[in-house]
Amino acid sequence: MKIVLVSMVLGLGVGVVWGYSAPVAAQSVPSYYPQRALRLVVPLAPGGGNDTIARLVAQKITPLLGQQVIVDNHAGAGGLIAAEMVARAASDGYTLLLANVAVMTIIPNAQKKVSYDPLNDFEPICWIASAPLLVVVHPSLPVRSVRQLIDLARARPGLINYASNGVGSSTHLATEMFSAMASIKLSHVPYKGLSLAMTDLMGGQVPLMFSSAMAMLPHVKQGKLRAIAMTGAKRVALLAEIPTVAESGLKGYESGSWYGIVAPAQTPGPIIERLNREIVKVVQSPEVQDRLNREAVNPVGSSAAVFKTYIKTEYNRMSTLIRQVNIVLD
Repeated sequence: MKIVLVSMVLGLGVGVVWGYSAPVAAQSVPSYYPQRALRLVVPLAPGGGNDTIARLVAQKITPLLGQQVIVDNHAGAGGLIAAEMVARAASDGYTLLLANVAVMTIIPNAQKKVSYDPLNDFEPICWIASAPLLVVVHPSLPVRSVRQLIDLARARPGLINYASNGVGSSTHLATEMFSAMASIKLSHVPYKGLSLAMTDLMGGQVPLMFSSAMAMLPHVKQGKLRAIAMTGAKRVALLAEIPTVAESGLKGYESGSWYGIVAPAQTPGPIIERLNREIVKVVQSPEVQDRLNREAVNPVGSSAAVFKTYIKTEYNRMSTLIRQVNIVLD
């Protein structure tokens, strides 16, 4: 059965590959760059994880570059408009994209007509951070671990409903990946955004959701929801007591949102190297590490080469999952 997406939310990332950039020789940094302000295009409206990451990096990298980095929000079509705009921009290092899983892996695999190629129309600069989801259940669901959830789902095939932010969202795909890897059947109940999903989740009408840790944490602390796992490759500092899904018995499972920066294809290598070096400095700084940890986000700060490999791996993995679930974005 074909699923048609009406509205996109943030995407999902899997398969973490950690790495840091090697020092760049001073003579490789072009003396002419940058000579004016840079524009960092964010594919979503102000607010939310993408905007927070972009503004944090822009603020901290501005003094390192000696030129202002201006955050430019371009919402629309789940990020498609912003990605297409940056793909067509001049390859001079002055227009950059805050890349995420939606624009780099989901939309290109599921949208019928996309005018950019995520693997060939961009030069990866740096993978900044990953943001795993939190697996929560309503207290009425008698499970306290991933193992118990899997066992209950196998005993009640198709009878456990789960909420998502919408068809094709990170919460949807993370849960479908979980179902496939665990060989269980859960029933999807898509909502038009997180707030509507939260209402029914809190009321117990839908007892399960994979969602933003920061959105769910207050309700977990109040005992209104029960957290059983994180979806990332490793635990997050803010919730160190909560195990990952992989640690809980489903080896190899990993999902969540991720953030990075890319430039238009054919941007000169020395410019990519300069930007990578400064962004890695920002991500590795204690202040930014602390800020990201407090947001339940794992800092990365990779080399350009590692980020390029990661995007390709995620693109291929997402392609397989989207075909299995049969999602078509429209």
